[in-house]
Amino acid sequence: MIGADSPAVPVVILDSHALLTYFLGEPGSRRVKEVLESALAGSAKACLSIMSLGEVAYIVERRYGLPGAHAALAAVEELPLEVVEAGRDAVLDAAHVKARHPISYADAFVVALARSQAGTILTGDAEFRAVEAIAKIEWL
Repeated sequence: MIGADSPAVPVVILDSHALLTYFLGEPGSRRVKEVLESALAGSAKACLSIMSLGEVAYIVERRYGLPGAHAALAAVEELPLEVVEAGRDAVLDAAHVKARHPISYADAFVVALARSQAGTILTGDAEFRAVEAIAKIEWL
């Protein structure tokens, strides 16, 4: 836990694209692994919006069936990753982002989380280009 005297660590928000890139060993997976290793070491904080978790679940289930989705969700639980629930403030901020930018509603939650945590979004999803002016993005 970070106390008042502790230096802040960088916060990285993974979206579903980043997490799937990591699980599938696609280009960019090495960078996701570095972020997760930093989170494990305590030199960074890695977060995932609950909406991105849902995206991972449905994408994996469509491709690999329900057992694949269960395996992916179990794998997420083992990662040094904080899955962040969406409260009222996050819902309203995501709605605001969605109203003003051509981005999916689920991705608007990623933006809202990054804004609330003063974090950087790690993604390879080109849809996030639409929000580069309001959120810090690191491209895979």
